[in-house]
Amino acid sequence: MSEIMKLLLNLRSLRVTCREYSLDQLNDALGKLKTVVNEREEEEAQQYEAEKEKREKLEAYRQMLIEDGIDLEELIGSFTTEKKVKKKRAPRPAKYRYTDDSGEEKTWTGQGRTPKFLQDKNLEDFAI
Repeated sequence: MSEIMKLLLNLRSLRVTCREYSLDQLNDALGKLKTVVNEREEEEAQQYEAEKEKREKLEAYRQMLIEDGIDLEELIGSFTTEKKVKKKRAPRPAKYRYTDDSGEEKTWTGQGRTPKFLQDKNLEDFAI
């Protein structure tokens, strides 16, 4: 808690501190404090009204559900959607066939990095 609030909430300390100020200064401070208190009361009243309105709407919706015979779990279940399953893409067919330096026969789809064996060569020669 700040020192000012401790001072304002303790009557004895407030009396001692207020002796140092004139009556005009104290009345000015009192007016400003009343303004702050009034603003706070208005804010809290608005918040209370908003909460009250929300509670009334919720009660009205609850009554509508009861009248229509709808179970809350059923209603919630109607909003959830199943996760869409990503379909795996069919593998691409090989476009090129080659025999590498070790004598192993391999294929390449033409996608991604070009195999070292095929680099700097005419790809049409290896087309399937």
